[in-house]
Amino acid sequence: MNILLVSANRERDPSPVFPIGLACLAGPLAAAGHLLSALDLCFEADPASAVSSALAEHKPDVVVISLRNLDNVTWPGSRSYLDGVCDIVALCRGRAITVIGGSGFSLMPVEILAAVGADYGVAAEGEEVLPRLIHCLESGGDAALLPGVVLPGRAGFIPPLPLATLGTPDRTLFNVSRYFREGGMANLQTKRGCPFGCIYCTYPLLEGRCMRLRPIPDIIAEIHTLVDDYGVNYLYFVDDIFNYPPAFAEELCRAMIAERLQVNWSAFINPDFITANLLQVMLEAGCDAVEYGSDSGSPRMLKNLGKSFTTESIRESSRLCHEMGVDFAHYILFGGPGESRETVLETFTLMDEVEPTAVIAMTGIRIYPDTAIEQSALRDGIIAEGDSLLEPVFYISPAIKGELCDLVTQEALKRCTWIVPGLEVNVNSAMLDAMRMFPVKGPLWKLMKRLGRSRVSPM
Repeated sequence: MNILLVSANRERDPSPVFPIGLACLAGPLAAAGHLLSALDLCFEADPASAVSSALAEHKPDVVVISLRNLDNVTWPGSRSYLDGVCDIVALCRGRAITVIGGSGFSLMPVEILAAVGADYGVAAEGEEVLPRLIHCLESGGDAALLPGVVLPGRAGFIPPLPLATLGTPDRTLFNVSRYFREGGMANLQTKRGCPFGCIYCTYPLLEGRCMRLRPIPDIIAEIHTLVDDYGVNYLYFVDDIFNYPPAFAEELCRAMIAERLQVNWSAFINPDFITANLLQVMLEAGCDAVEYGSDSGSPRMLKNLGKSFTTESIRESSRLCHEMGVDFAHYILFGGPGESRETVLETFTLMDEVEPTAVIAMTGIRIYPDTAIEQSALRDGIIAEGDSLLEPVFYISPAIKGELCDLVTQEALKRCTWIVPGLEVNVNSAMLDAMRMFPVKGPLWKLMKRLGRSRVSPM
């Protein structure tokens, strides 16, 4: 069949993100003998015109639409992306069969399929089941019998099956160089699955709680391709937690050192599984920055959010970064169950103590189905049974909802290293565009040490 792959993501703040999930589907579809083309809407000024042109040029039998995120997960300045997907499906109607998938779709597959009006949906990992679905369309088979395939008008579907083996994304249909040029790094995934219990997190829902590791030779080969074929010299590991399991992280880093790869990189890491030895090996392998998903500086809030570590782990992991001269950021989530003025101020105090290169803070926590925070939201009356979560809904502790924005803004403005996207403290779209003009690769927060005092733009 003639298949058009469409990446629906148009979000570019803080940086454009290469559609790695869609690239993972390209290899299996090509191996099944299908003719592939791709349309990436991230850089299109007029997405409707781009879709119409692609349909006219390629005349696809099937259009596969990847929905990476439902919205920008930012409160109070939230933006939903569903209308854009509805527009794509409407343009394809009568011209091609539409199949929607991706991590965003997989959060609420039945509801999203009904909302956007696509012909089929594929929940969770699609590398194996999507070629089977295409075969069903060719042969007249019953797609409802395939695990993870969602059909319109049906309340349920056969649960998806996790992949036994993780493959390598095929990037040849996409503009890797432009993503690297405008985003400052190329993304790469080494594993899927998350065994941890953060109350808001969707990774265990999307990828399972059993961690599946890619073969290290495959990862090294992919890095070689990015470096040698695309001129990439900075990577971002998109794993939920790069340094878990620690032995796998160390083995990968030693393999990178042995290959003498001319590349720097950064990753999201857990403060509980970093040691001086592992951090040293990471640095020798090219790491020059790390990001901690700390969420809070309050012991009570760490417990309430289901974190696996304590404030002592945050202190120790921060100390290691200072001692070894590596830039580091802490990511904070304000407003979770039990948040109060006292716990917010505890977080600011701990961040003052550990002095990261940057703090990136979000106010409110996006509520998704089947997470523990959904149950908290039901108990606390933030949502009611049967409420739709398609549009952004955020948990904000009733004890602080009335003053959270003012308090976080007031305190963050006192500190030049804080970034609060939803409140536009030290960041807005114009500033991000300007920051990309600096000759730096990697996360934009690394530039915080070059900037002056804090500022806030009018909301």
